[in-house]
Amino acid sequence: MSVDGWNTVLVLGGIRSGKSEFAESLVADAPTVRYLATAADASADDAEWAARLAAHRARRPETWSTEETAADPRRLADVIAAAEPNETLLVDDLGGWVTVLLDPAHQPADDTATIAELAAAVRSCAARLVLVSPEVGLSLVPTTPLGRAFTDALGAANRAVADACDAVVLVVAGQPAWLKPTPARAASVPAQAGPAPAEPAVNGTAGAAEPAALPEVLTPAVPPPAAPPAEPATPWAAPTMALPMVATGLVIQPGMELPMPDEYAGPQAIERLATLDVPGAGLGALERVVGFAAATQGTPTPAPWGSVRVLLLHGDHAGGASAGTVAGESARRARQARAGEGALARLAAESGASLQVVAAPAAAPMEDEPALSGEQVEAALREGWRLAEQAADAGVRLLVLAACGAGTEAAAAAVLAATAGAEPPAVLGRVLTDAGEIDDAAWMRRCAAVRDALHRTRRSPRGAKDVLAELGGGDIAIATGVLLGATARRVPVMLDGPVGLAAGMVSRDLAGQARHWCLLADHGGDPAARLAADVLGLTPLLDVRLDLGEGANALAALPLLRSVLALAATLPTHPSLTAGAFGRQEPEPGEDEEEDEREFVEPEPAGPGPTTTEPDGQPVDPSGRRAG
Repeated sequence: MSVDGWNTVLVLGGIRSGKSEFAESLVADAPTVRYLATAADASADDAEWAARLAAHRARRPETWSTEETAADPRRLADVIAAAEPNETLLVDDLGGWVTVLLDPAHQPADDTATIAELAAAVRSCAARLVLVSPEVGLSLVPTTPLGRAFTDALGAANRAVADACDAVVLVVAGQPAWLKPTPARAASVPAQAGPAPAEPAVNGTAGAAEPAALPEVLTPAVPPPAAPPAEPATPWAAPTMALPMVATGLVIQPGMELPMPDEYAGPQAIERLATLDVPGAGLGALERVVGFAAATQGTPTPAPWGSVRVLLLHGDHAGGASAGTVAGESARRARQARAGEGALARLAAESGASLQVVAAPAAAPMEDEPALSGEQVEAALREGWRLAEQAADAGVRLLVLAACGAGTEAAAAAVLAATAGAEPPAVLGRVLTDAGEIDDAAWMRRCAAVRDALHRTRRSPRGAKDVLAELGGGDIAIATGVLLGATARRVPVMLDGPVGLAAGMVSRDLAGQARHWCLLADHGGDPAARLAADVLGLTPLLDVRLDLGEGANALAALPLLRSVLALAATLPTHPSLTAGAFGRQEPEPGEDEEEDEREFVEPEPAGPGPTTTEPDGQPVDPSGRRAG
């Protein structure tokens, strides 16, 4: 099937939308297909309907077999439930099935029970299954009783089957839009579902004053990545609040009320993992990724992050903070990234992530004077916010913070000492030369610079903006603005290194909600990153400890995290939790009911326990019936 990892797909669409052709393309790779035709044969005086049926028959390959279910609408559920794992079924369509179901010839009939039977059969289907159905919910309410009965029954059938299917796609004018969930990759996309267009570079605005243009967004092409389908912008990433504005632009101030992730979706996603059909104990520590993605996406079945942007912050720190670094090395790294070269650009290309190199204002020697002026801090915070808004407007679903400036480790250590009371030598990593040798003299000069800066500012306020101005510098200030802007737009941020984690420490005083939108792939062995993660409550997912620059660990882990989310979204429920319902047997005619009740023995549950949960969080018993 063209949609990797999914067993059952519901294809919705309007009249002449191309839904049937799209559904047929999904099973085009199957050697044989059982085509379940649900519509009744055309009457002798309806030539147009007969022509439609003939066109459908003409498109089916000779290797496909056709079965008619119009004579008995309940037979469709039986055929689906009895299908073997090596079979491929195509049902076209549920509109014809509902029409037959409501036909007076089948009345009185319990259409609600029959729809429930069909949904249960789809949920437990072992074969590959594609169902086609008209989407009539966007039209006006019919004016006739029969028309209303049809739309109501078809709407109920679509909802029940969509809930039971692994994936749902809506075809509009020949263009598929994936509703549940957005696929991470399509192995064989039909013609009308071509590759997503490249993301445009969108310049955000921040107030009445005209801001400078944001840096160009690059998409490294070496090696060519397998680009995932673009995810459409959703209300979940829309602006969430009316922010204070003045003539100079956005006002970023302490105590901002920004949104929190969905407190229910995360636990529901973790509970849902226990119901999946996996051969072992599950995802282990990576369950946290699923819970985080569910909370930040607002759904118990989160999709893999399709559109990812790396923000590489380049800003040097003068003075003793940069002791032991080669002059001009960080600028060379930034130029290399802009050209799509180097380790970070290569990892971004492998992950299909765009890369944006951001120039931050250089920081003065913090041991002698403030690293930035107050005006520079305000401008840097607004610049970071604009970068996050630009990404959200372009449909980015995950931001990765990276940095390549000289002296960033010492600046982060100074911020950590000011905000968490850390001792500089304890949070400053060893300094390595280009030859890979430890430079203790450079490490001592860095420690001295941080110590002198803390002594100089010992009577200064310790507010967020004060810390950024005195110690943090431009790269940490921009990173802080990115975290705040991403939080306002509900875009998660993956941290990896001292700059991003130092920004997380500063952001607590401006908006405490920001840390809940942050994910830490690996602390990389950096002592400052390790302490900041502990203070922020961020548990590293991995312990890879690549030493390729800030951001490299996150990009190296990204394919694994995407795979985990794809598994969690697409694996079916364990068969023991989707078995057919059982209950009290009906007595035979003439049989004594009291005796029957005495002889009937309730079978033991086949599932792992008395109750479990469905993906929507509702409890069900082992037979698959919802409790309550």
